[in-house]
Amino acid sequence: MNGQMMQQPLLISSLIVHAERHHAEQQVVSRRVEGDIHRTTYREIAARSRRVANALAALGVQAGQRVATLAWNGYRHMELYFGVSGSGAVLHTVNPRLHPDQIVYIADHAEDQVLFFDMTFWPLIQAVASRCKTIRHWVALTDRAHMPPAEQAAKLPNLLCYEELLAAQSDRYDWPALDENTASSLCYTSGTTGNPKGVLYSHRSTLLHTMAAALPDCLGAGAGDCILPVVPMFHVNSWGIVYLGPMTGAKLVLPGSGLDGQSLYELFESEGVTLSAGVPTVWQGLLAYVDAKGLKFSTMRRSAIGGSACPPAMIKKFLDDYGVRVIHAWGMTEISPIGTAAAFKAQHVGQSADERLAVMATQGRAIFGVDLKIVEEAGHELPWDGQATGDVYVRGPWVISSYFRNEGGDPLKDGWFPTGDVAKMTPEGYMVITDRSKDVIKSGGEWIGSIDLENIAMSHPAVAMAACIAAHHPKWDERPLLVVMKKTGATLTREELLAFYDGKIAKWWTPDDVVFVDAIPLGATGKMQKIKLREQFKSYVLPT
Repeated sequence: MNGQMMQQPLLISSLIVHAERHHAEQQVVSRRVEGDIHRTTYREIAARSRRVANALAALGVQAGQRVATLAWNGYRHMELYFGVSGSGAVLHTVNPRLHPDQIVYIADHAEDQVLFFDMTFWPLIQAVASRCKTIRHWVALTDRAHMPPAEQAAKLPNLLCYEELLAAQSDRYDWPALDENTASSLCYTSGTTGNPKGVLYSHRSTLLHTMAAALPDCLGAGAGDCILPVVPMFHVNSWGIVYLGPMTGAKLVLPGSGLDGQSLYELFESEGVTLSAGVPTVWQGLLAYVDAKGLKFSTMRRSAIGGSACPPAMIKKFLDDYGVRVIHAWGMTEISPIGTAAAFKAQHVGQSADERLAVMATQGRAIFGVDLKIVEEAGHELPWDGQATGDVYVRGPWVISSYFRNEGGDPLKDGWFPTGDVAKMTPEGYMVITDRSKDVIKSGGEWIGSIDLENIAMSHPAVAMAACIAAHHPKWDERPLLVVMKKTGATLTREELLAFYDGKIAKWWTPDDVVFVDAIPLGATGKMQKIKLREQFKSYVLPT
C-alpha cells in the first residue's frame, strides 16, 4: 500500500519560488566587482532568474547542456544558480584559481555552451577563449558602461553584455516540472589524481543537502540570520549556502572578490552578519586584521569552518576573544559537500571549557542523510572507540555514485565512497580526522598523523601557517618534516618550536626538523598544497 501524499518533485526552482512568495523583501547584498555595494531582494532575484531562463532559450541552450560561470559571490551569479538549473540546463561553476590549461580542459570536457564571467577575469577569458572548443557565447556579468574596451571586445565576436541580455527578455517564465533526478549542477574536483573529475549533482540531491545543512546541529540557519558565505560560489556551490538563503529566508551578503580581512570585517559590521562560512586560511587573514586593529564582532556569533582541518587554536581564539562559536565541518566535492558538523550533545552541557573545545575541534557527527564508517586495509569495519584509525567511507543521497562521463571507472567499494581521509571515531559518533591517506607519515611501520603536528605548531603564537610532510629517513623510512611560515615580525627558532611539542605528543612523533619559508603554497580552494611541498623537499636530508 502506498501513502496518499502529493508527488511534488524536489527542484531548485522551488527554492526561489518559495523565497519570492514568503520572503520577497529580504535583502541580498553584494560587493560588486565594479566597486560599489549593490542591494536587491529575493523578489528581484526571482524575476531576473526567469529572465536568465528566457535568455538561455534565446541563445539556443537546451535542457541538459552545460552553462559555465567564472564569477565571484554576487547577485548576478546567484541569478544564474536558479535561472540555469531551474530551466533544465546544468550550471557548471568553474574555479578561476585553476591553471588556464585546467580551465580549458574542464570547459571542453563539460562541453560548455555559454560562459558567464565577472570582469575581474577578463584577462583570463582572453587567454583561454580561443582554446575552448564548444563555448558559443561569452557573457560579461556587467552593464554596457563596464564592458571591455571596444578594441579588446572585437577580438571576441561572440561577446555579450549580461544586463543587455536580460533587458531583452521577459520576466515571465514557467519553471518546468523536471524529474527531481535531473542533473542540476556540475563541479570539478582537483582532489583526485590526474585531470580534474566532474561531480554531477541532481535537483533532488541539492534540495536534500540544503535541508540537512539548515538543521540546528549543522549550520542552524533561519529567517532571522544574516549569512555571509566567504566560501566562493565556485567552490562546491558555496557549500550550499546560496540555496540555504532562499530556503530559510535569511539575508545574504555576498562579498565578491573582497576576501581580505578589512573588506570582510566591514561587511560583517555594516550588514549585521550573524553566520559565515569559509576555509581556515581566510579566517587567518580576518583574525590578523581584527587583532591588529583591536576590533570586535558586533553581531557574528557562528562561523562554519571546513575545507581543511581548523586548528584548535583558531577555534579557541574565535570563542574566547570574540564570542564566535566555530562550527567545525567536514566534507568534499563528492559529498555536495557537507558530511559532518561538530555540534554538542546534551551530555556536553556543563562540561569544562577544555572538554567542550575538544568536541568543537573534532570534525563532528554525521548529519542525517550521511552514513559513514572507518575501515582497515583489508576493508573490515573498525570500532568507534576513539582509538582505532582507518579510512573513511561514506554513503548517502547526496554522495557521488560515479564521476561525470564515468571518468576513473567505478569509485565505489561495496556501495560506499572511499573519501581518502583517515580518521578515528569516538563512541559518541564524533569523527577525528588524522590525515589524508596520501599525507600519512609511516615511520618504522607506525603511522604519524600530520594534522596533529600541524595543529600544535599552529598554536604557537609566532606561527602563521604550518604543514607537516614526510621526509626520507634511511632507518625509519619516513620521518616528519615541519614546514613553517612565521607571522610577520615574529622570531622563532627550530629548537624553540621543537621544544614546544614536549608533553603534547608521544616523543617519537616529534618532527625531526623545521624549515622556515616565506609562504606555503595554497591550492585553488585555499588548502595547503602538500604535493608541491613534497616535490620541493623530496631530496631534503634530515639532520638525524
